[in-house]
Amino acid sequence: MTLPSGATITNAWNTTRSGNSGAVTFTNVSYNGRIAAGQSTEFGFQGNGSGTGMTPTCTAT
Repeated sequence: MTLPSGATITNAWNTTRSGNSGAVTFTNVSYNGRIAAGQSTEFGFQGNGSGTGMTPTCTAT
């Protein structure tokens, strides 16, 4: 996702993130990289700042 100017990621769990501001990418960690059909996994993050119009996208590879 691309964060608005002044917004930052302060914490994330169940994921590896590419940075703290600007264009940030979240990828799997070793224990949640492969899941079977019908299973699920989740991740989360916390941040600071404000802004509008942010639309995160997800891609499975």
